[in-house]
Amino acid sequence: MDIVIYHNPACGTSRNTLALIRHVGIEPHVIDYLKTPPSRALVAQMVERTGGSVRDILREKGTPYAELGLGDPGLSDDQLLDAIEAHPILMNRPIVVSPRGVKLCRPSEAVLDLLPQEGLKPFTKEDGEVVIDADGRRVRAPVAG
Repeated sequence: MDIVIYHNPACGTSRNTLALIRHVGIEPHVIDYLKTPPSRALVAQMVERTGGSVRDILREKGTPYAELGLGDPGLSDDQLLDAIEAHPILMNRPIVVSPRGVKLCRPSEAVLDLLPQEGLKPFTKEDGEVVIDADGRRVRAPVAG
């Protein structure tokens, strides 16, 4: 299975997502998107394939989001794409591209929707949270509410 991960090695969620991909026996193409940002056209294509909007992949924390006024609901997708092109840190991570789809994998276990489900082995995140139990079943986090 050919998988690409747009990765930030400084991000725990991104590291856990990469570890989950490798855990199922797949070595993905790892793109450190801050060093090698995807083109504007590729970002637009990935967003389209997620079925969401450009706004869905914007990252606020630790970025110039507020300074650039990107919270303005009147901004077009083109304007948001321009901002991501100028400031790649605005693209949330990790984004995973697989034959099964494209997804912003937050939380990291969302990547499991894009991976083979057969023969899953136990997996625990860096912080100790169990994602796949001893019986190879996905552990669902409790729903807040």
